[in-house]
Amino acid sequence: MTYIRLDYVDIATAALLIGVNAALSMAYDLGLVRRLVVAALRMVVQLLLVGLVLEGLFAAASPLLTAAVVAVMVAFAGYEVTARQTRTFTAWWLPGIGASSMLVAGVTVTMIALTTQVRPEPWHDPRYAIPLLGMVLGNAMTGVSVGLERLLSSAARERTAIEARLSLGHSFAEATSGLRREAVRSGLIPTINSMSAAGIVFLPGMMTGQILAGVEPVQAVKYQILIMFLIAGGTGLGVVVAVVAASRRLTDDRHRLRLDRLRPRSST
Repeated sequence: MTYIRLDYVDIATAALLIGVNAALSMAYDLGLVRRLVVAALRMVVQLLLVGLVLEGLFAAASPLLTAAVVAVMVAFAGYEVTARQTRTFTAWWLPGIGASSMLVAGVTVTMIALTTQVRPEPWHDPRYAIPLLGMVLGNAMTGVSVGLERLLSSAARERTAIEARLSLGHSFAEATSGLRREAVRSGLIPTINSMSAAGIVFLPGMMTGQILAGVEPVQAVKYQILIMFLIAGGTGLGVVVAVVAASRRLTDDRHRLRLDRLRPRSST
């Protein structure tokens, strides 16, 4: 079974739908035309560059080059986590927390998949390692962003209640246990919703791509199930690491709430 090759005319035809969205934005005065166009152009440029990089990376099959690409992906994922927050820590704490959670979430789960389920030869083959890592990072990034935003916003909003519990002799962990629990729960909800709706409400992207490429539907389903489990595991790890690390930054050795370590993110 062969797959259908696309040319640039096919892509340009599909891009007309962005024009439809832009027209709708102008018709309803949504103010999204510029953002739509910039986002579309950015996506096209990034994906074309990634395609060129991956061709060279797959041909070289070098573990050092693969590790370098992994480092870049983790760093950008950590940056995106930070950029999505309305509040940030002073200095470089929040970017560090974002990158660390992405590293734990992405690398740990991808290593497990490469060495136990997928088992390519060699195990670090970038043709498998990079796409797996990308899917895990992309979804974990959303969960970590939501979890951190919920934690930091709730800490600022519920300052009085937290400090009241602290004044009654509760430790910081006890005073903020509900906040941390809700932050982790919020970070996991998007992944849970995706798993609940997969198959009936929507066909996931990887499965659809494999079917279009000629893979048997049952095999495509098996791979998609594996990916969904990896995503769920990676998201859980990343959210917990981020929330725990951020909550520790919100206190000190005297169990005080340190909101002075937070500041609103600049809009510039």
